Amino acid sequence: MLTNDEVTACTPAPVDPRGFNPRCKLPFGLKTEHIKAAMEEFVDFLGFINVQLHGREIPRFETFLMPANFSSMVGEFMHIGIEKHCPTLIKNRYHNGHPDLIPKGKFPNNAVQHGSVGIEIKASRYSKAWQGHNAEECWLMVFVFDSNRPSDKEANIPLTPFKFASVYGAQLAKKDWKFAGRSETSRRTITASVVDSGYAKMIANWIYKEPIIKN
Repeated sequence: MLTNDEVTACTPAPVDPRGFNPRCKLPFGLKTEHIKAAMEEFVDFLGFINVQLHGREIPRFETFLMPANFSSMVGEFMHIGIEKHCPTLIKNRYHNGHPDLIPKGKFPNNAVQHGSVGIEIKASRYSKAWQGHNAEECWLMVFVFDSNRPSDKEANIPLTPFKFASVYGAQLAKKDWKFAGRSETSRRTITASVVDSGYAKMIANWIYKEPIIKN
């Protein structure tokens, strides 16, 4: 039987319109209103799914998906949400193509295997040291969120509704990334992480920050 706290945690925190930065610089015709709409649709989607799961006494989505899979789902939802609301951007039609969003009509069939014109999107529970598979020269946008994980129950971590904590974006160069090594016995996929120079660019051009409400 799910507890009352689980019921409360099923409803994500709403996106606060006061949290958007009117001075942030966005490329390719993208506006904060497009980002806000995509974020709100994800919050509505997750709330609907979790309420339905609760009605069947199934744990919340974010508490049984592997953390990396849930982060990927958040990012993919931002792809389609921004494409839906921004008339100048479209999801890259090339399978696993880079970047995720490209200017509509820029490439044949709106597909490019690898390019630097467009926006790469990441979603992460972490507020820095964001990772990608390659050191890419492109415009990067990161959606930072907070939510429970599958391991939280065993660690006695309180039940927490999903929320978007912040969104950052900036044009990064290859020097703003560093490849992370791995041991000879590791099977982990080699990744690149955003270093301090890239982090500074992203933070300086913050797009959304959850407002701190003072009593």
